[in-house]
Amino acid sequence: MKYCHGSWFLLITLLLFTIWEPANSQLRYSVPEEAKHGTFVGRIAQDLGLELSELVPRLFRVASKDPGDLLEVNLQNGILFVNSRIDREELCGRSAECSIHVEVIVDRPLQVFHVEVEVRDINDNPPVFPTTQKNLFVSETRALDSHFSLEGASDADIGANALLTYRLSPSEYFSLEVPTSDELVKPLELVLKKPLDRERASELHLVVKATDGGKPELTGTLELHITVLDVNDNAPAFDRAIYRAKLVENARNGTLVVRLNASDLDEGSNGQILYSFATGVSPKTEATFHIDPASGEIKVNGKIDFEETNLWKIQAEAVDKGSPPMFGHCTILIEVLDINDNAPKLTVTSLSLPVREDAPVGTVIALISVTDPDSTVNGQVTCSLSPHVPFKLVSTFKNYYSLVLDSALDRETTADYKVVVTARDGGSPSLWTTASVSVEVADVNDNAPVFAQPEYTVFVKENNQPGAHIFTVSAVDADAQENALVSYSLVERRVGERLLSSYVSVHAESGKVFALQPLDHEELELLQFQVSARDAGVPALGSNVTLQVFVLDENDNAPTLLPHGAVGAGGAVSELVPRSVGSGHVVAKVRAVDADSGYNAWLSYELQLAAGGVRSPFRVGLYTGEISITRALDEADAPRQRLLVLVKDHGEPALTATATMLVSLVESNQAPKAFSRAFEGTVASESSVVDVNVYLIIAICAVSSLLVLTLVLYTALRCSALPTEVACGPGKPMLVCSSAVGSWSYSQQRRQRVCSGEGPPKTDLMAFSPSVPPGLGSGDSGVQQEIFEN
Repeated sequence: MKYCHGSWFLLITLLLFTIWEPANSQLRYSVPEEAKHGTFVGRIAQDLGLELSELVPRLFRVASKDPGDLLEVNLQNGILFVNSRIDREELCGRSAECSIHVEVIVDRPLQVFHVEVEVRDINDNPPVFPTTQKNLFVSETRALDSHFSLEGASDADIGANALLTYRLSPSEYFSLEVPTSDELVKPLELVLKKPLDRERASELHLVVKATDGGKPELTGTLELHITVLDVNDNAPAFDRAIYRAKLVENARNGTLVVRLNASDLDEGSNGQILYSFATGVSPKTEATFHIDPASGEIKVNGKIDFEETNLWKIQAEAVDKGSPPMFGHCTILIEVLDINDNAPKLTVTSLSLPVREDAPVGTVIALISVTDPDSTVNGQVTCSLSPHVPFKLVSTFKNYYSLVLDSALDRETTADYKVVVTARDGGSPSLWTTASVSVEVADVNDNAPVFAQPEYTVFVKENNQPGAHIFTVSAVDADAQENALVSYSLVERRVGERLLSSYVSVHAESGKVFALQPLDHEELELLQFQVSARDAGVPALGSNVTLQVFVLDENDNAPTLLPHGAVGAGGAVSELVPRSVGSGHVVAKVRAVDADSGYNAWLSYELQLAAGGVRSPFRVGLYTGEISITRALDEADAPRQRLLVLVKDHGEPALTATATMLVSLVESNQAPKAFSRAFEGTVASESSVVDVNVYLIIAICAVSSLLVLTLVLYTALRCSALPTEVACGPGKPMLVCSSAVGSWSYSQQRRQRVCSGEGPPKTDLMAFSPSVPPGLGSGDSGVQQEIFEN
């Protein structure tokens, strides 16, 4: 039964104080038990040096290993207050010290503070006797100063609130003997101070009142009903008032604890003794121990647990078989010895997960608490971590540890850790337990996208469709999520007079490169540009890759005739030829060019057959375009002849152009001056061409030799600098010989390094040198030269 006085409770609340021990980094408060909800405990935020504005953003919270949310913090004013009913006796039993241990946790960064709140006892429990009524049978012949044992009252409070005083209701026959503080193990005893007379008073009713030392004081009562009997005037007597024994916990059932021994001076049935536990023993005692009525042996009958009860105090009695029976009493004190039968318990109370991979060394990851209900060395626990993890344990307070970062993290190397914490006690043999903590490493943007190689060479045929896909770039990012989300873009610049973005575009997500318009080899042979890859991190990281797009030539330009000599009607070229000239004489030369390159610009000449299949006395050089006489002219040859020369390139399909030549055959004495001038002009021209071609051939050979040497050196340097496997790279230069005409050329399949606006230009040379069949005039070597400058 509990009593509450409003003014006394208010006084206890007003006397609540705060204690802080900076040396231990621990706050101490105190609060009385049974305090109402909302009772002020302490200004915890102020005492911890925290600003009130920081409490919510930093996730200020309390964590307690005690059951129930006994205490709570008001995040508006930082005050620690009572949240639910605190019963000291339920929380700590009869322990002299009783505290609530609270861990205060704040994040960003994670900090842990230890708070101990002492629960002060109030006098809320009255003294309680094992039974409210006890019957005693006392012989009228009982000697004066006889003692009768009574079970004392117990008080769940501590200190002065549990300090009991006893008073007996007024009686002329009995008095109450209370043990001193040095003899607390002795029971209360009712002492006979005046001989009984059953005929005068056969029954007596007394009341024993127990009062505690609390303010206000609380009381408990025991009603004694004494029946006065005759005969059997000697009660059994134990050889010791107190029996002491030690018992190891977890002792097996049937283990002998102690053997009681009592004697009775009476004879016969009045001296025969039976042993039993006292009437007021608890059901738990009767379930744990068994007493043999005949021998007085007390044996284990249930589970002995040191952590539950470390000292048993049992009242036993011996009763004879007299009529009425007489009783003797004794006390048994059983000390339970601890063994290491409890493994430590690990609790992870707070985690700061996931952990950023750039977190500094010393960052607190988790708070770990360990408990062991055993005593002495059996309850002393040490903690350790699994090896080869970048974490360590730091002891913060008693059995509390912080799991902190011990070395730098790299998510790309290890994305998560399984940290195993082992707690081992000091028992022999020792017991241990483990707890696994999964630590996930959060990604930060510390890796830029990376291309497989620094540059790519791409070949695209000219006249492509607008929007044609020409290549796909791809970069990988070792980071995760948005930090690995790569987008692509062009590095804008000018190509001549136009912007790069007018030629090509790149898809931001797929990296596909598209040609926005048809490319023209004759306008642009090489388009070199950079594509940038950037991730979506903050700040974003990026890298560039170079694309060299070679525009391959297609045969899209027909040969174009160059003007030469006198041009007549319809664009025909007129020539005067004396009939006296001999076979092999060069009459004229058809000149043509082709805007394409390579084989698409390699021209050949054919003479179309005259009408009616008449054999013409003229022929044209296949690759020189020289029109010469195949035989001596005679009178049968028509004086005016129309020659059609078909000029054709070597493309697929071939494109052609037609040159018309009007040849007038004249006598030697006709227009000698014109012929002489023409002949002299032709000879001078041919002599000049021969001289020029000789020097040109020498220059071409020198440049070609230098180019071949340069390509060989460049290829050697590239092979030593680049990986063995290069995607989209062209092959080595190849020397191609034409068996048909004995010409030579460098193949279109060649490595070019032409930088559009990004470096010095270089020359890509292609030369064709057809051999002249014997019998033809040597006035023109017939070398056709095409020099492509980029």
